[in-house]
Amino acid sequence: MQVTIELPENLAANLQSHKGKLSRIFELGLREFEASSSVGYKSVADVLEFFAGLPAPGEILALRPSVEMQEKIVELLEKNRREGLSEAEEQTWASYEFVEHLVRIAKTKAKKQLKK
Repeated sequence: MQVTIELPENLAANLQSHKGKLSRIFELGLREFEASSSVGYKSVADVLEFFAGLPAPGEILALRPSVEMQEKIVELLEKNRREGLSEAEEQTWASYEFVEHLVRIAKTKAKKQLKK
């Protein structure tokens, strides 16, 4: 499908250098936009921002994935079993694994702090 849009000059110039990757850029941007209204941790950036705020150990232990993220994980697992994942879906899965790893480390350290 071909789409025509009007963009500010600076954005158009920036996108020009990524001409071959526009579909991926729009896909990632749309995914982030759709996730922005959910609660819990929505994306890697949201989790990193949460940790950057230096939360208390109890806040870290209370951190849970959003319902939308849980649903997306189940969807990706099922699709992977049925037919495999696209490159974009594999990247999404890798980002979920990475954020889960960070959360587990943080929760382990938070539990240790609470035991002191």
